[in-house]
Amino acid sequence: MSILLSPISVKGLTLKNRIVMPPMYQYSVAKKDGIATDWHFVHYLSRAIGGAGLIIVEATGVSPDGRITDNDLGLWDDAQMPALKRIVDGVHAYGAKIAIQLSHAGRKAQDAASPAIPSTKFSPIDSDPLPKPHELSVAEIHEIVAQFAAAVQRAVEIGFDAIEIHGAHGYLIHQFISLTINQRTDEYGQDCARFGVEVLRRVKPLLPESMPLLMRLSAIEYMDGGYELDHALSVAEKFVAAGVDGFHISSGGEAAPGIKKPGNYPGYQVPFAQAFKERFNLPTIAVGLLGDPLLAESVLANENADLVAVGRGMLKDAYWALHAEEVLTGEVKNPPEQYLRSHNRRFL
Repeated sequence: MSILLSPISVKGLTLKNRIVMPPMYQYSVAKKDGIATDWHFVHYLSRAIGGAGLIIVEATGVSPDGRITDNDLGLWDDAQMPALKRIVDGVHAYGAKIAIQLSHAGRKAQDAASPAIPSTKFSPIDSDPLPKPHELSVAEIHEIVAQFAAAVQRAVEIGFDAIEIHGAHGYLIHQFISLTINQRTDEYGQDCARFGVEVLRRVKPLLPESMPLLMRLSAIEYMDGGYELDHALSVAEKFVAAGVDGFHISSGGEAAPGIKKPGNYPGYQVPFAQAFKERFNLPTIAVGLLGDPLLAESVLANENADLVAVGRGMLKDAYWALHAEEVLTGEVKNPPEQYLRSHNRRFL
């Protein structure tokens, strides 16, 4: 039996297979109000119909200025809930589970009047044509922690199956984690994990006991002077103590690469996921050019990770999971009834 197609439980959440659609920006909010549109509805339901076990909704801002652009999703207002609930209910109707990635873009917020950053002493993308950032006060940090909590409360009420906190790719939590970017001299600089820990501790009690709290982390940075894997693992220890139930591991995203460059070959980030899996013995999602079903299967068979996220592959093919099943087993046992004739030789 294929491991990729086998069920797995993450805390109290059982997934029908180990195929994850990772969060990928759609930049498709129509009125800059953070409300999901028909595009989002069709986009996510297509992957549920296509057989994915877990769908993670794209990075969703906890505040208007916490988004990369004004065309991104938000969950800072009750008015944004009905459209997301429509998506959640639809995904559930087709047998998939659905999480939401909550985020604050920090310095990467292109449409914010004054993007937030831990310290103005270092801003890795100052050469970009972005608004001038401002250093967060302690009071503003506390406000953002509260914004994460409010967004989590809404997500739970909507009916999401899991919550993922975005701590990677140069977003605000990552900016605090980064030893190069975070040049603060107060307690948030002395302990680079503190901001992320405060977010996790604030949101954890808001989740039902069975709901997993996931975290996306960059295992290494690529900018000159960036941190290495040992730093990410030491920070992650504090996040586990604060309540994280599983990790989603990628790398970089903090700035333009320096001498060290990210890989551009299939599976280049898998060793990072394996390091987290071995260190913490928690469900771990691998991601990064894993669109070949045979490669995805081998990642799990070799116990490098527990789940496999397929991003570009699912953007290209909404039915990637069904096609992967056919590659790995020679058949699709339970396709959508409406498509049965395309998978059952009796109808060919």
